[in-house]
Amino acid sequence: MIVSQTLADFVEARRALEAAGRRRIAFVATMGALHEGHRTLIRSARAHGDAVVVSIFVNPLQFGPNEDYARYPRPLSDDLDICDAEGVDLVLVPTVAELYPAGRQVSVNAGAMGSVLEGASRPGHFDGVLTIVLKLLHLVRPSVALFGQKDAQQVACVQRMVTDLNLSVDVVSEPTVREADGLALSSRNVFLTPAERTMACSLAAALEKAATADSVPAARIAADEILDRVQFEPAFELDYAVMVNPATFAEVPDDHTGPALFVVAAKVGSTRLIDNMSLDFAEVAAPQESVGLHA
Repeated sequence: MIVSQTLADFVEARRALEAAGRRRIAFVATMGALHEGHRTLIRSARAHGDAVVVSIFVNPLQFGPNEDYARYPRPLSDDLDICDAEGVDLVLVPTVAELYPAGRQVSVNAGAMGSVLEGASRPGHFDGVLTIVLKLLHLVRPSVALFGQKDAQQVACVQRMVTDLNLSVDVVSEPTVREADGLALSSRNVFLTPAERTMACSLAAALEKAATADSVPAARIAADEILDRVQFEPAFELDYAVMVNPATFAEVPDDHTGPALFVVAAKVGSTRLIDNMSLDFAEVAAPQESVGLHA
């Protein structure tokens, strides 16, 4: 495994892969603090390409002024051990100064999809995400880029950017990996106390309960039955629990049929968590009138 800490070294290492005939690059962009969810993405990447590239970079542009950029976990040595164990070919570990040179002026605007839900709660977040993803895609030049479905709105924004800017990369979304108690794997889970973790699991439980419903209103009621149990806990602050169109992230109406995405976000203690689940509401057939015989 080659670890590149400068862009110049990375360009040379990337060129060497191509010279060796390993042209189909599968890419996993991370902020480090790798867990089983990242391992799953890396393993899937191996199946999608003949070389796997991983980036480790805590991106300051996607953190707000009062968010956890400074305390975000950075166990680089452990992360590199995981990459090595998973057979990663090339790891890019750039500095902020190299990726964001002095005087930087140009960034990506995520548009309407990036201004709702997480974008409304964290203004500028998706602009920062898309800016770094675009830069990394230009540097890595992968055939396929893999992202976790836990960050569903992020994946949708990346897919929109790839379409709108005519980028030559396939975006693959991998299913959310969960811990034994149902909590979606996240690098931020380490900040939860045992009591907070119990509250955090209500997010996944609400989604599971909603998935048993046969209509949008019934799904909302089912989720509320779970979330109502924790909404008055001082350490639990629900941000949103909304059913949206998976392609646009616009909220769906009560009579919606077909696919929908139930997205939730909450602050538990000092930790912000997100989760989501795909739902599918079948169209209810209109009752047929009975036909009788008349004399």
